[in-house]
Amino acid sequence: MLKLSSLYRTSSRFLAQGCLGVALALSSGYAHAQSITDITVAELSTVPLPDLAAKAWLSLDMNSGQVIAAKDINTEVEPASLTKLMAAYVIFKAIEDGRLSMDQQVPVSEKAWKTEGSRMFINVNTSVKVSDLLQGFIVQSGNDATVALAEAVAGSESAFVALMNEEAQRQGLNDTYYTNSPGLPHPDHKTTVKDLALLAQNLINDFPQHLHYYSQKEYTYNDIRQRNRNRLLWIDETVDGLKTGHTSSAGYCLITTALRDGRRVVTVLVGANSDAARTENSLKLLNWSFQNFETVKLLDQDKPVVDARVWQGLAETVGLGQSQPVWLTVPRGKAADIESVAEYTQPLIAPLEAGRQVGTVTLMLDDLALRQEPLRVLTDVEQAGFMSRMIDKVKLMLQ
Repeated sequence: MLKLSSLYRTSSRFLAQGCLGVALALSSGYAHAQSITDITVAELSTVPLPDLAAKAWLSLDMNSGQVIAAKDINTEVEPASLTKLMAAYVIFKAIEDGRLSMDQQVPVSEKAWKTEGSRMFINVNTSVKVSDLLQGFIVQSGNDATVALAEAVAGSESAFVALMNEEAQRQGLNDTYYTNSPGLPHPDHKTTVKDLALLAQNLINDFPQHLHYYSQKEYTYNDIRQRNRNRLLWIDETVDGLKTGHTSSAGYCLITTALRDGRRVVTVLVGANSDAARTENSLKLLNWSFQNFETVKLLDQDKPVVDARVWQGLAETVGLGQSQPVWLTVPRGKAADIESVAEYTQPLIAPLEAGRQVGTVTLMLDDLALRQEPLRVLTDVEQAGFMSRMIDKVKLMLQ
């Protein structure tokens, strides 16, 4: 009797190009990797964690989407002006969808003008271009500019906050809830460093055309020059964002991102006791992450992980692999220890369409399964003629 389905398993060790990291603990609909374990990359290393003076923190490798290290990843925290990252996401989406334009004049309401906290110093009953408001909102962290943009996008700040919460749910930020757009203190206004890291990741990936605002060091409006509060922009030239936050109850907070030799790392640090402390500790975490871990391409786009036998097809084999590259983060020196285990359904019977998932490849380190990716057919395989199909059917029956 013809055996219709079985599981074929093959393994190989990655050498010079190989590397492995921990599956993305932040995994949502945005990440292509499947999470197998929630351990961090640092747990595979003998290097001690950095000693950071903060309530909670996290380091994320953007290339691989993996958490390098973290402390109190799911602890409820007050985001303060880090809230503006979600406001920015909703605003950028409105611009992308054509519901808001850069040269559009936005009327300044009394509500926006009166918003407390950091300010751009826009005047009530005037109009300000969206491009100016964006700089006041991002570079100067102006709460007045935030509310003005919120009203321009949704008609009212309360409606805009509803959009923020909807977007949080769409992104899988399950421990995040907003009550206002600038990040003013409120008992129900909350998030976690895990959610903040995922939000930062999505903002960078989805709106790279707007990231230049976050590295802008100063902006002048109404003859008032204000500097970006992210002091790392002056200290480290590889830092190009991302956002500061502070209230008396939240402490000093900073989400930082740096790009070094094509590798991007994001750090989230909340609850420091001073501006200097959040700056010093964020830089310490960035440097520690870059120095002790590396990220390399393990599985390349459209290059086979394995060549699989095909039955009843015009080709005898077909490559199985990835439709997009897979980057992984690993403690330095661990690359040669990585193994891949490919498992796929057998027999593979033509016709086969490119892109069809037929199995998985699991990435292993010291017999620990750390990450799993789909195995897909890389090229079409057409069905063979009648006689060739009959011969293959007989061969299968005799196996």
